[in-house]
Amino acid sequence: MTIKLRALWRMLMTYLHVGIVMLSSLLVCTSPWIMMLRRIPDNASLWDYLHVYLGLACTGLGILFLINNCLQGKWRQYFGWLVGDGMQLKQDIVGLVKGKFPIAGGKGLFSAIEGIGMLLLVATGLSGLIWFLFQGTATAIEWRGYHQLFAQAFIGFLVVHLLLAISHIIDFIRQ
Repeated sequence: MTIKLRALWRMLMTYLHVGIVMLSSLLVCTSPWIMMLRRIPDNASLWDYLHVYLGLACTGLGILFLINNCLQGKWRQYFGWLVGDGMQLKQDIVGLVKGKFPIAGGKGLFSAIEGIGMLLLVATGLSGLIWFLFQGTATAIEWRGYHQLFAQAFIGFLVVHLLLAISHIIDFIRQ
């Protein structure tokens, strides 16, 4: 049984990033059509329900993604600066100021941005979950505000992440 669970885990981790990209893109693109405040309205549209339930699924995937990227000491790649291991990050920032593009991987700028993106994804999902759990109360409106704040920050991350991915591909082609 353990071998089957490990194989299932590996398969899930293989497609996790793609699943998160697809779900979060759909959630971001359809979010302007969502009309919820304190609770899911009685006349909720398909988009409202899709946003809620796909958002819950994306939250679960985001938590799995964060856990997977933090297992076996890998968290230091994304969050090493939290424990004072910021030498490569500092070098990347200094190099960027001097016009030198940072390299992908390691404990540098790209990895730090990816770590922040994972946290924003999970924060967006958890704030949406709490909003959902407290629907019908005044607390729900407060958590809606947090959810929107985290979602906007996550959208900003997506733009930066996409630009960095494109620049990485261009840099790879040049070599």
